[in-house]
Amino acid sequence: MAEITASLVKQLRDKTGAGMMDCKKALTETGGDIEEAGDWLRKSGLLKAAKKASRVAAEGLIGIAVGEHSGVLVEVNSETDFVARNDEFKGFVKSAAELALAEGCTVEALLEKNLGDKSVQLTLSELIAKIGENMSVRRVAAVSVNPGVVAAYVHNAASPELGKIGVLVGVKSEGDHDKLIKFGKQVAMHIAATAPLALSVEHLAKETVEHEREIQRELARQSGKPENVIEKMLEGRMRKYYEEVVLLEQTFVIDQEKTVKKAVEAFAKDLGTPVELVGFLRFQVGEGIEKVTDDFAGEVAKMAGH
Repeated sequence: MAEITASLVKQLRDKTGAGMMDCKKALTETGGDIEEAGDWLRKSGLLKAAKKASRVAAEGLIGIAVGEHSGVLVEVNSETDFVARNDEFKGFVKSAAELALAEGCTVEALLEKNLGDKSVQLTLSELIAKIGENMSVRRVAAVSVNPGVVAAYVHNAASPELGKIGVLVGVKSEGDHDKLIKFGKQVAMHIAATAPLALSVEHLAKETVEHEREIQRELARQSGKPENVIEKMLEGRMRKYYEEVVLLEQTFVIDQEKTVKKAVEAFAKDLGTPVELVGFLRFQVGEGIEKVTDDFAGEVAKMAGH
């Protein structure tokens, strides 16, 4: 049996366009024979999956799995929302999230883990071949806290663990578990609605703050006021910016009379023990992916010579 080297895997990948893990599997199954491995990929439907990999997958679902002191979000994309409603697709996303929680994976590590008797990558490739759309595991991230709870919220839910927006919040406290979960879910709902950039002002990226400060400085200069006045105006403008993008500075959607920070303090007082928000995650399906918009009418007109 020929040794399955990295160069052999690359050779098969260059020839077929199939994924690295699929090529390695094919070569292992065929004793390192390139031609037979190509046939094996065709017979298994994985070449069909590879050909679909260039198509934009910007729909899909966010899967959530939560344990005692940790939680994980997984985004799995598909080309259409129709596929995102498919039961097999939903089952795959849910299983992938549960596996990621148990194993503490990155995307790369998750794809190599076994889901039943096959790897996650192979399971996904078979699903692509069966359903006929490109799909991908795009990102995986986790929140952990101890003592305390990780509370979750799913917006536009396809099921309790699947939806279009998924949020996790780490609530650090030794207080009553159920009360912490209830409050944490309220904060998670707030995050789903407001999409903050960071937990606190200190957590904002320095470049983000400097970029915004320059924009606000230029806007303030348009008033024609002297530089010393502009610097004072700038502080007020930056305060307003923080109130818009920083979680603890935002007005709490559940109680418009308080900021999130004040809501946490009030909750801690009622609970009789310290409470701290230590982190959050918010995934929205397809965010940051450039979607292809089909202009069918325009295409027909172009074909007709208009």
